[in-house]
Amino acid sequence: MKLINLKFRIQALSLGCILGLFFSTLGDVSNGQLLIEITQGVERPVPMAVVPFAWEGSDTEPPMDLANLITSNLTQSGRFQAISESDMLTRPTLPVDVNFQDWQLLDVDVLVIGRLSEDSPDRYTAIFQLFDTLRGEQLLGFRLTSSRSELRATGHRISDMIFRNLTGLPGVFETQIAYVSDDRAGPERRFRLIVSDSDGANARVVADSPEPLMSPAWSPDGRKIAYVSFEGESSSVYVQTLRTGVRDKVSARLGINGAPVFSPDGRKLLLTLTMEPGNLDIYSLDLAGQVLTRMTRHPSIDTEAVFSPDGETIYFTSDRSGGPQIYKVANRPGARAERVTFEGNYNARPRTSPSGEELAIVHQVQGNFRIAVVDPSTGLTQVLTNGMLDESPSFAPNGAQIIYATRQKGRGVLASVSADGKIHRQIVSVEGEVRDPAWSPFPRI
Repeated sequence: MKLINLKFRIQALSLGCILGLFFSTLGDVSNGQLLIEITQGVERPVPMAVVPFAWEGSDTEPPMDLANLITSNLTQSGRFQAISESDMLTRPTLPVDVNFQDWQLLDVDVLVIGRLSEDSPDRYTAIFQLFDTLRGEQLLGFRLTSSRSELRATGHRISDMIFRNLTGLPGVFETQIAYVSDDRAGPERRFRLIVSDSDGANARVVADSPEPLMSPAWSPDGRKIAYVSFEGESSSVYVQTLRTGVRDKVSARLGINGAPVFSPDGRKLLLTLTMEPGNLDIYSLDLAGQVLTRMTRHPSIDTEAVFSPDGETIYFTSDRSGGPQIYKVANRPGARAERVTFEGNYNARPRTSPSGEELAIVHQVQGNFRIAVVDPSTGLTQVLTNGMLDESPSFAPNGAQIIYATRQKGRGVLASVSADGKIHRQIVSVEGEVRDPAWSPFPRI
């Protein structure tokens, strides 16, 4: 196998020297929580107010502060700036109580009010209204019913509705992210595959190991995750059902088994395998019948493959031109691969946007590795980040954001950037280092 750029070699071959893995499905874990901070937002975020929701129930305090959650979601998007409760002149909870002049005096453009009531034990109703204070009109109003355990999801759903109404984009507050945590604080180093809400809350350990694990990838329905583990002194690819914790070993072939990605219909996985000694190629694995189909055939390193949203095209990283670049090939055996990227001498780890009109990649700029987006039809590249070691990009299901791994003060953290490069968020783990983020699809009801 030829030697190429060191970082590309590590990404492609880091599967080969690790062993031993213990898996378990655990409950919520506080040490897996993430803290989100907006480091750069839009130039003029929309001024808004979310009034504390009225509470009607048997307890003194509501089981969930929906207004606080909605405020946090919308401000963390980088598109809105909420005033504090102490600055509010009034706190209406019914439409008839809204005095638009009060909010115009505070330069608030958008107002959210609501109520939360307890209908019966473990059954709650949330009602909210969204107003344009400048026009003095209601934009949105809904009633949602849920159990106590579902109230956080209800708050995310309300945030998604408001976000879509005001921006025209589907909200992603009700989605999840998967990532790998590397905790070296205790007596034994631990690697954990964690799934959390998009805001970092409700972190849940999917896999826990004293040895590394990597490359989580969501199924299209969001119910399963494929990942690489290291048992029996060799790499293996597993598919795990999140609800039950049941996992299936789908590839443990001789050599490297890595970089799993689901097909759009969820029936197949793209894998990087060394079926021929010393040669990495892309293979398609039919999960139902374990039928393996070779998709690339070249003496170079071919890895990090991903399907286009329609499943007709496969994008992947290859060094067949002398250094890592992005290529595409039709989703059929024997098809001829075509080069996609031409700007710079290092382009790797492609991930397609939901529309298929862009690829998020790792792009080298003067020795630094940064996240960029590429138009696969023209090769035009736009650099979005300014870190030194930014990697593992993953699009949000609405295509508006990209989550990625980076380093801050020598520590692995997550961050996100809007697809136009205007909004930046830092996502810091409370404990340990984090990497390999993957954004879930929209939840299916």
